[in-house]
Amino acid sequence: MSAHEITPTKCLRDEHEIILGMIDCFEPALTQAESGDISNDDLLAFIDFFRGFADMCHHCKEEDHLFPTLEQQGIPRNGGPIGVMLQEHSVARRLTQAMSEKLDSHIAGDASAMEHFIDQGRQYIDLMRGHIGKENPILFGMADQVVHGEVLDSLTKAYEEAASGDNYCETMKRCKATADRFLEAYGVTR
Repeated sequence: MSAHEITPTKCLRDEHEIILGMIDCFEPALTQAESGDISNDDLLAFIDFFRGFADMCHHCKEEDHLFPTLEQQGIPRNGGPIGVMLQEHSVARRLTQAMSEKLDSHIAGDASAMEHFIDQGRQYIDLMRGHIGKENPILFGMADQVVHGEVLDSLTKAYEEAASGDNYCETMKRCKATADRFLEAYGVTR
């Protein structure tokens, strides 16, 4: 298999499958949270995954490397799919932060906080499913059309460099272990 058969968009699509798997686990976890049938530690682990894997490890490849490369190849940020994806990343970060704060409040004894956590969690699920549903075929499809040759080699190298950092490696290892645990616990296959 040549290096170009594992393209930067293939890497991101594969990561999307892991994120979607965790979303498929988070949905019943929120139902469990409504009746108090899930531990705070498990809910904290979901938040850690969404922050670490989805945002830090995954979105950094898109925001720091893919999106600027696409702009250099003539795909506009403003008024185009890149701008929409960036805006949705920002909303995802705000929802993750709000979930974290509400979960902390719940753990500290605020009886109303769990209801807000669950609502924000469902918003996050809807956002991410829609986001990935657009990003995979539209933006990544555009990337596959315009990123070739030396530009592709450069982008692939940038991903490898991003993935080689100690913090990235530790976060990815921890988050993949979390995903494996939840995918098995909830019987989710992707």
